[in-house]
Amino acid sequence: MAHSGVGIRLLAIVGPTAVGKTSLSLRLASLFNGEVISADSRQVYRGMDIGTAKATPAERAQVPHHLIDVVDPDGELTLAHYQRLASTTIADVAARGRLPMLVGGTGLYVRAVTEGWTVPEVPPDPALRARLERQAVERGHDALHARLAEVDPAAAQRIDARNVRRVIRALEVHAALGQPISVLQNKVAPGYQLLKVGLTMPRAELYARIDARVERMLADGLVEEVRGLVARGYGYDLPAMSALGYQQIGQYLRGEVSLEEAVALIKRHTRRFVRQQYNWFRPNDASIYWHDVVAGDDHPLIERVRAFLWSER
Repeated sequence: MAHSGVGIRLLAIVGPTAVGKTSLSLRLASLFNGEVISADSRQVYRGMDIGTAKATPAERAQVPHHLIDVVDPDGELTLAHYQRLASTTIADVAARGRLPMLVGGTGLYVRAVTEGWTVPEVPPDPALRARLERQAVERGHDALHARLAEVDPAAAQRIDARNVRRVIRALEVHAALGQPISVLQNKVAPGYQLLKVGLTMPRAELYARIDARVERMLADGLVEEVRGLVARGYGYDLPAMSALGYQQIGQYLRGEVSLEEAVALIKRHTRRFVRQQYNWFRPNDASIYWHDVVAGDDHPLIERVRAFLWSER
């Protein structure tokens, strides 16, 4: 069961990849005695550091970080498990008199925690998954999505057909429980006093940041990181290895594309990923306090956080 958050002040920092969530969270954590609870579905994997842009060891020494390096790349962390870990960690951080800060770009994680989704606890069914994955390859992901639309139209509407993993998960839950995942995913508000801060910047500048970040990842040893994971027995077919950056470097290491082509693919796919992220964090969402990173002045944001923390309960 998720812990009740009644009375706990929770600061969430959301926004697209490369917008600057890590640097802002470090600054706010040092100002307001905070600890970071990661809401990033790729940073949960051990040994996948460069391509997921984890906070560095020095940054983690400066501010405690939680829910990073939770499972090995061949392990699985379900949404229900993540939600349980996050709510427990938020309660622990608050109990120590510190400010819990939920930080990350995985909208599904952020909303499950802050909105109190009741996520079905259905263990993976490897045989069913393999069968559905085969169908997706043979008939195309649209055919699989159409099947989901038949049994759970609401989930099909919410899940992108290209996100085969989530389509399969919804079908798996339906097969196990005989009920649509959308019906099971009710919401029980956890009662947090929540301030949700969204970081944004003009799209052209964000894309330039993404390009620079990808180049930096390469300089930091992304190719060697992927090569090392494979050498340790983590196959290219693992869901973790389909992550942005890892998939494309894998194509390069298998000789399917040149390094230049792999880098161009990472940049292009990251831009597309950003557009998907904005479906979770919409600029017209009134529940989010939006901060333009490029505007340069973060004084109003700091004052907003200060007011939130000192306001009457």
